[in-house]
Amino acid sequence: MTWSKEFVELDKKRHDRSTFDCGESELNNFIQTRAAKHREIGISRTMLLPGSDSLPNGKYPIYAFYTIAPSSIEREHLPEAWSKKLPRYPVPVFLLAQIAVYREYQNKGLGKVTLTKALEYLWGINFHMSAFAIIVDCLNDKAESFYLKYGFKPMYKDNGKIRMFIPMKVVSKLF
Repeated sequence: MTWSKEFVELDKKRHDRSTFDCGESELNNFIQTRAAKHREIGISRTMLLPGSDSLPNGKYPIYAFYTIAPSSIEREHLPEAWSKKLPRYPVPVFLLAQIAVYREYQNKGLGKVTLTKALEYLWGINFHMSAFAIIVDCLNDKAESFYLKYGFKPMYKDNGKIRMFIPMKVVSKLF
């Protein structure tokens, strides 16, 4: 099977969430049970790369997805070089809440494509609603290594997960 040419917003009537498997139960559970609900109540948006051909059930498989949400951080959580220029109240950021690639297509460049599309999407939103940075919470060391490779910087560790960020100034150089 092949995937379509663009990321689209999750539509539970068109996209087969039940067959998605990235190897991480937390991410599988999110796309299967919570992503559509979160969109309905207005707390996040999930964009996905569907297959170009439908499954026997008439729905399209999901090969990759990312979820974004507005958020804020305290400047004290940032490295001093970045925080000293910021106000003393919570700073707006975008949260890249989830990013996942179907297990069969991992380590083939689709993760990079998905991250690039997420950054590009958020860069576009930044023209209408400014944010200081994009933050991510890494599930494990593998995720941390992935984000480090693309310019994200560590902020702090919380409940075993490391929070990382990439300033919008850095993202602006990509697009």
